[in-house]
Amino acid sequence: MISGVETERERAAVDAGRIDDPHEGITVLYRERYASMVRLAYLLTGSNEAAEELVQDAFVKVHRRWDRAYEPAAYLRTAVVNNCRSWHRRRFLERDRRPHAAPEAVEPSEPDHMWEALGALQPRQRAALVLKFYEDLSEEQIASALGCRPGTVKSLVHRGLAELRKVVEP
Repeated sequence: MISGVETERERAAVDAGRIDDPHEGITVLYRERYASMVRLAYLLTGSNEAAEELVQDAFVKVHRRWDRAYEPAAYLRTAVVNNCRSWHRRRFLERDRRPHAAPEAVEPSEPDHMWEALGALQPRQRAALVLKFYEDLSEEQIASALGCRPGTVKSLVHRGLAELRKVVEP
């Protein structure tokens, strides 16, 4: 990389899937998208450690399928969202099947009511809201990432916002 133009060319090439060498392509994609994908995964999971691990797993998936990925950046985002959904499923199963113990006392830090409200949403509603308002994706892109129809995305966003309003506007 000599100048910003090289970076823009690389970014455009990765977005369009025009870098044929998987090692070069994944390197450029990693450099350009790692931080934003970790932020996305953090917003979907609420855990830095889980977010980093899930994003690394998504990059491995993209690398394995580089020759078949039409748009590697979009494929990566979808892989991150799917990994986060799987993480939530595993977490709920573990919580439901774990023997119940006495809750530990935790010192609360500064209260963040919006984060708590967002965390209380169902995972699909949370994912739809984060993808819409944080990633600024269209309903079609969100539907593709979540594996549902655009109408379902509208419903998830509407219901998620309704739940947030109950908490924010009592």
